[in-house]
Amino acid sequence: MPQTSVHWNPRSRQTLVGVLVWAALLQTPPALSQTNVARGPAPPAPASVPTSAAGSNLRDGQAEARLLAVYKLIAEGRGREALKQAESLASDYPNFQLAQLAVGDLLTARTRPIRRLGDLPEPDSARSIQAATTLEELRTESRQRVDAQRSRPPAHTIPAQFLELSPRSRHAIAIDASRSRLYLFENTPAGLRLVADYYASVGKLGIEKTVEGDQRTPLGVYFITSRLDPATLKDFYGIGALPINYPNPLDLSRGKTGSGIWLHGTPPDQFARAPLATDGCLVLANPDLERILRTVEPRSTPVVIARQLQWVAPHSVQADRKAFEAVLTAWRSAKTEGDMKRLLGFYAPDFQSYRKKPLSEWTSVLQAETRALRGRELHLKDKSYLRWTDSADTMVVTFGEVAEGARTGPVKRQYWTRRGQQWQIFFEGVIG
Repeated sequence: MPQTSVHWNPRSRQTLVGVLVWAALLQTPPALSQTNVARGPAPPAPASVPTSAAGSNLRDGQAEARLLAVYKLIAEGRGREALKQAESLASDYPNFQLAQLAVGDLLTARTRPIRRLGDLPEPDSARSIQAATTLEELRTESRQRVDAQRSRPPAHTIPAQFLELSPRSRHAIAIDASRSRLYLFENTPAGLRLVADYYASVGKLGIEKTVEGDQRTPLGVYFITSRLDPATLKDFYGIGALPINYPNPLDLSRGKTGSGIWLHGTPPDQFARAPLATDGCLVLANPDLERILRTVEPRSTPVVIARQLQWVAPHSVQADRKAFEAVLTAWRSAKTEGDMKRLLGFYAPDFQSYRKKPLSEWTSVLQAETRALRGRELHLKDKSYLRWTDSADTMVVTFGEVAEGARTGPVKRQYWTRRGQQWQIFFEGVIG
């Protein structure tokens, strides 16, 4: 721990008042919109303790946990301890601006009251106006971090989008844009388990991407498509990058454009970015991203990006899962029996596959596939159901299609939409 010549005077009433005012500001509501996560008692640190599977040398979540510990000390009026811990944090993470800001405020609080986080004179020049803008972004980042820990997801709940996840998907990611928060889940035999969560930045102009260059982060159900080699990346992207499949078939059906949406890190001189700071990508601090890079699997790891996550008990989605399972079973039966009229009834008139293949062309594909079955039963293996609900109700379905007696078969992904009381397939394609 670095030595300092500062001697905290706890009997200074002016100093103590300043610190308490500063701490109280951290308890104000966040600047971004609220989510419907039920509030409960906050744990002392984020749920991001490294597991043996991920590696014991990871430092994900530690910087934020230590920052929150400093905030807690400040709120308790324990300024001397807060200063020591803040200086240690700033020494270990010199590019962590919130840590540096805490040190500066705690030193300033020795001489005068602190009215707000990053208490500086009002801007009087272009340079100071820029500094004021940066400070406001840091205040928002601080509030987002604090609020995420004050409003933890209820125990044993999952995002409502995860109806069922195949064992092949060993992890899943969900992002709550309103909280600037990414949640990492492990898919265990007992179901999804939240293992870590991190502060994350989204687009400069917010969310709901529609066109190329709109500086917004897309909303929807996506999948990590690859893991980019860090040696090929500019420093701007930090220690690595994971592209996602924006625009997905639902986006394309809605005429959305753009590409190159990645989950990536930060430059060496920057620990984190402001909550609204990217050109549409999702950005994490490098120590946090390292955990993600070590655990997720391209093609099989889903990434749900929501305006607000709705946390539900796993049993509460069983009815919807079983209802859709019955629809998918009926589709499988029609294909097994080679009943083309009944099978085509499951496909939307505006159906498309890869390369914009319409239903008229897809019909010949289905006919060839049913003939290849030669009367054998068709089995669907390793099924995943991910539901996305906005102006429409969409089901993203992934499964292995294996004929009776065969050892393997194609992995397919379907996008279903509910029109009235009927589910219809508007996209289908082989992904593996």
